[in-house]
Amino acid sequence: MKLKVTVNQTEYEIDVEVEQETHSLPPIVIGGSGAAPMAAPAPSAAGAAGANAVVAPLAGSVARILVAEGDEVTSGQVLVVLEAMKMETEITAPADGTVTAILVAQGEPVQGGQALLEL
Repeated sequence: MKLKVTVNQTEYEIDVEVEQETHSLPPIVIGGSGAAPMAAPAPSAAGAAGANAVVAPLAGSVARILVAEGDEVTSGQVLVVLEAMKMETEITAPADGTVTAILVAQGEPVQGGQALLEL
């Protein structure tokens, strides 16, 4: 392949050999593919998730806690805001209930699957 390059207002023609590279990457599947679902992450010792626990969907740090123990919450209400890679993720209540325990503190790092609070 011939290329024309200009350097300091002087044109040069150069020959370039291009080699074909082959990469064998696994296919990327987004959404359901009919295969068996992936297992949920095992709860860590840092916060084993109980039946009524609201868990972190990803690793990050706790940016804000918007509820207190004893607060009544409604389904969809934002409970905690996590920050990961300068992006904020709002964690919402899965159902109506009362906050019985807050298991994390503001600024604390958390892992995906770790319990944040219990309803």
